[in-house]
Amino acid sequence: MKKISHILSAVFSPLLVPTYGMVLAAFLTILNFLPLPLLWSAIGITFVITCLIPVAAILSLYKSGYIKDPGLNDRTERTIPYVVTILCYLGCGYFFYRANAPLWLGLFFAGGAAACLVSMIVNRWWKISAHAAALGGIVALLFRIVASHYALFNMNVWLSGAIIVTGMVMTARVYLGRHTLWQVLAGCANGFLCVYLLSML
Repeated sequence: MKKISHILSAVFSPLLVPTYGMVLAAFLTILNFLPLPLLWSAIGITFVITCLIPVAAILSLYKSGYIKDPGLNDRTERTIPYVVTILCYLGCGYFFYRANAPLWLGLFFAGGAAACLVSMIVNRWWKISAHAAALGGIVALLFRIVASHYALFNMNVWLSGAIIVTGMVMTARVYLGRHTLWQVLAGCANGFLCVYLLSML
């Protein structure tokens, strides 16, 4: 069970989840009508901006001795990584805005940035779950796709799968002792509300 929990935590890292969101948006919505190379380019750009750049920043902080754990399990070491991640999310959202992508896509990343900001502030006193916030944002994205009639397919399976995966990852984080039940619930609510409400604009 411990090994499975570690795998779930790694596969659904908050730094990978935005790319998963972009994949879902690209292939489940009206974006699917765009040329395939363009969609994969968008996914690659998302991966570079929201994953590779923050990872590089975290590793640099680790090598410089500013943080002791690249996994950021100590909440006191999360502030600068959160700032970098917020800027990357905003940068990604701005990129898609400038590329004339649908407004809701850019707002998905803006919602992620807002969730990171809330997490960063709360994290000064309480270790809220970033994993749960990221996956809560994915669930919110899928709900927004359904509510706004952007979906090309029946979304029941995708929504159910996202909710189940979110529950599994939240359970894994509690099992590993990284968070309490309330911390993962608060994180999930944070991610869901920030993405869903911002994507309404």
